[in-house]
Order: sequence, then C-alpha cells, then structure tokens
Amino acid sequence: MPNAIRLPAAGVFLGRAQVAGIAHPLVVTVRGDAVVDITSRHAPTVSDICEMDDPAGYVRAAAGRPVGGLDAIAANSLAAAPRLPRLLSPVDLQAVKASGVTFVVSLLERVIEEQARGSAEKAVAIRNDIAALIGHDLSKLRPGSPEAMQIKAKLVERGAWSQYLEVGIGPDAEIFTKCQPMSSVGFGADVGLLPVSTWNNPEPEIALVASSAGRIVGATLGNDVNLRDVEGRSALLLGKAKDNNASASLGPFIRLFDGEFTVDDVKKADVHLSVEGKDGYRLEGSSSMAEISRSPEELIAAAMGPHHQYPDGIVLYLGTMFVPSKDRGVAGQGFTHHIGDVVTISTEKIGALVNRVRLSPDCPPWDYGVRALMKDLAAANML
Repeated sequence: MPNAIRLPAAGVFLGRAQVAGIAHPLVVTVRGDAVVDITSRHAPTVSDICEMDDPAGYVRAAAGRPVGGLDAIAANSLAAAPRLPRLLSPVDLQAVKASGVTFVVSLLERVIEEQARGSAEKAVAIRNDIAALIGHDLSKLRPGSPEAMQIKAKLVERGAWSQYLEVGIGPDAEIFTKCQPMSSVGFGADVGLLPVSTWNNPEPEIALVASSAGRIVGATLGNDVNLRDVEGRSALLLGKAKDNNASASLGPFIRLFDGEFTVDDVKKADVHLSVEGKDGYRLEGSSSMAEISRSPEELIAAAMGPHHQYPDGIVLYLGTMFVPSKDRGVAGQGFTHHIGDVVTISTEKIGALVNRVRLSPDCPPWDYGVRALMKDLAAANML
C-alpha cells in the first residue's frame, strides 16, 4: 500500500493527529520532515485557527513540539497502529457539506444513474440517448443563464428533464450534508461502503475550508464516497447513499492560503485518482478544476451566508468530473469497488490522500464526537 503523502516542499499545512497517552486529538503542522504539535489554550481546535485573521501566519509562527517524522506517521496511519502517532481528518468542529453536479461529466452521469434506476446494465444505452439529445459538451454553459433555460425547455418538451440537470444547469446549486462534524476520516483510514451497494465509486475532490464569516482560508483533498445504485434508485435516498460510517475522507492536511497558495491555485488544479485492487486491477484518471461550472466562491456562497450560518466554519467538497466507467469484470457494467481497493487522490499543491475500501460496518465506528472532545480538552486545561 503506498504511503506517500507527497506534500509540496513549500506551504503552510494544518491538520490533526492522535498520539498514545493524550486523550484529545492534537492540532499539528508540518515543518521540514516533522509533524509538530501546536495545540494550545489559544487554539485548541483546527476550527479556532481557521477563525483567525491570518491562519497561515499563526501556524507558521506557533510554538510547538515534534511528535514524529512525517513519513513514519503516514506509515502508522496506513497500518492503523493504535499505539503510534497517526493522522486524523484535518478538520474538527466544522460542518462538512458537499456540492454535487458541478461538472458536465458528473451531470450526465447523474442523469444516467437516475434514468437507469440503479442498473449499471442500462447505463450505456441511456448515455447514448442523452448525448444524442443534448450533446456531450455543456462546459461553456453557465448555470441559470438564458441559454441554460432554453436547454431546460427543450428537455422538458422531450420528457427528458431530470432533477440532476436542474441543479447542473439551473440557477440553484446542489448543497448537501456529507457527514457530521468530527465524523470524517483522514489519511490512511478505511473508507466505508454500505453492504447493500453493488455499484459504487470514489469521488476525488478538492474541499474548501471557510470560516464562520464565509472567508475561504484553505483547501484539502476529499473522497466523497458514492453509492451509484442507491442514489440512482431515488434522489431522496441521497442521505443513505452519501452519509455512512467512514464515507467521508479528508486530508492529508489543510493547505492554508497565503502568498504562495490561493483560491486561484484551486481553480487551476488537476485532481488525480488511482484505484489499486487486490486482484491486480488498476484504474487511473484525472479531472481539471478549470472545467467546473460554478466557481468555488459561488458554491461557498450557496452553502452559507445570510440564509445559513455556520458558527464553527464549514468544509465544502467541490464536486468531481471524474466518473469511472471502465468495465471491471462484466462488460457493460462499468466500475465498482472491490473490498480492499486502495484509493489515492492527489494534486500537485495539496499532496495525496490514501484510503482503503471496506464495508461501513467493518470500519472503526465513529465514537468520538464534540462532547468527548470538549471533555478531553477541558481535562487537559486547554479550554
């Protein structure tokens, strides 16, 4: 199993780690080859740092102590070694939300899922029908524009309108809850699938981190684990398809915005995916954030503002254009995970997020929430 986090040489990184003998998660950064504990009474959580006027400046100057080498802690995380320092999801108190259908390829595939009602066998024929009706390239179509509304009218007339096309080219973005605060998993952790799902895939994404005021302070990588058959049966099953034990992965760290890394770097990023199966199967692909149909700022504004506040900040998955359709096994049935798959999501300027696929009931249960965190921080005199 690969253990390379592959952080760039430059950058200000913020995350969380668990160390034996300390009940509460540590707030950490990376300095050289070392992971450094910067937890303090002034900033006992990642959320506290993200609320600061200059999070990157604070992390860069914060006093701290090394807890181990980065490569060694990455290896511990992949091995799930409970007595050794290991990485956790880099966020804590923030709401974890996701935006869907933000790329044309994702848009068309969601329509196919809906029309196929969860049947992978029907997907090829439906894909061809949709392409004949509206074409493959909607990349220059601005959601909510007059041109988009003309396409909507055409599809309604043909009886082919879809709720996924509504959020893909209509005026309103799709924003949903991916998981509860404190329940996301990090680098090296298992990610979970519901046992009822037989058609599923990773969703490699960049996730933005914003303060309670809506100011975007950094970015991390995410796997918005997706159950295509469950959501395809009905969009009302979105919660069942998306929010399960260990179904939201984030990491390896938040790269904080500073003079060297900004939201413009997110907009230009290429997101790479690889899936390696125990059966020797290998899948690789990439997507370009330049092809997103709604800007990161627009998506943050859709999620929070005068209409909805998040006092502890927010993490927002930005969506993906990469939908693996390469057959794995039976011809025409496309890709689906096998237990034991290793998923690596990476970008040049944020690093690499690595997870192994299991069934959700077999992943470690989520048993450490906000109440436990506050209790442990208080006992450590951090509050």
